[in-house]
Amino acid sequence: MSLKDMMPAFDLIQPSDLENAFDVLRKHKDQSWILAGGQDTYDWLKDRVKRPTVLVDLGGIAELKGIGERADGVEIGALTTLSEIAEHPLIAERYPVLATAAGRVASPQIRNAGTFGGNLCQDTRCWYYRAGMDCYRAGGNTCYADSPEGMNREHCLFEADRCVAVSPSDTATAAVVLDAEMVIQSSKGERVVPAAEFFIGPDVDIERMTVLEPGEMLTSVRLPATWAGTTQYFEKVADRNTWDFALVSIAAAIQLGGTTITDVRLACGGVQCVPRRLTVVEDIVRGSEKTEETAELAARSSARGATTLNFNHFKIPLMENLVKRAIRDS
Repeated sequence: MSLKDMMPAFDLIQPSDLENAFDVLRKHKDQSWILAGGQDTYDWLKDRVKRPTVLVDLGGIAELKGIGERADGVEIGALTTLSEIAEHPLIAERYPVLATAAGRVASPQIRNAGTFGGNLCQDTRCWYYRAGMDCYRAGGNTCYADSPEGMNREHCLFEADRCVAVSPSDTATAAVVLDAEMVIQSSKGERVVPAAEFFIGPDVDIERMTVLEPGEMLTSVRLPATWAGTTQYFEKVADRNTWDFALVSIAAAIQLGGTTITDVRLACGGVQCVPRRLTVVEDIVRGSEKTEETAELAARSSARGATTLNFNHFKIPLMENLVKRAIRDS
């Protein structure tokens, strides 16, 4: 049997509440690993790239699960499954962009186990990095994808800084366009971070994809009422409809006054190390009529500043077409 079919030995701890979970994390520090749905974790362990000695399984912590109304919107626990989000009538009615995004993750079996928090916090899927090579993100001094021989058709178009990997999360773009707030807790207390600031690029910290510090965890996501019930759109293009991560995706939330776009949020996945907020496109279409001409103008402006790699030139027209459809067909 290949070693890559076997997980390294570890102790499994299953705390019953957040206080106990933080005690374990504080005690074991960098030797611990938080386990949510396990869809990302088990890949790391089977490949034997990550070798924690303690797995902290959050599955028994009830306060991390569920979808509830707040005075100013909705709050979703980090351990709520993707299937629950995709099928929940409240989310489908008020925040369909998130329901659709959650429903496009992988396969039904994975959505039944995978969690919202896990999908948002998962690490990049760059195969060089996942294979354990000493790239920049792994603490080395090379980007194997960004080289003359590098295989990089799934990698980024914008704002690379040594690393050209992209965020793989389908739900992240939806969280960004909905102006979600990410609730982060640790033994020291709670802090709330806007979704647009939760994800970080290699220019901030090349070894992390979120602002989460050691000992912290994402415990819930708050969706404000601001974008509830607006016109929303999500589309993901992947090599296969099931399992594959997005080559490019688009999420949009549009406020309309008649046929006029009074406000808008747009974000693309699969083109940058973080969900790419299309602020230039937003500025162009805000105040315009929702027409084919506006959609065309938005599409042409969306890829400005893109820098292609050897094998990902196709992402530019793909991104432009997705932006066009988000404006035109939403």
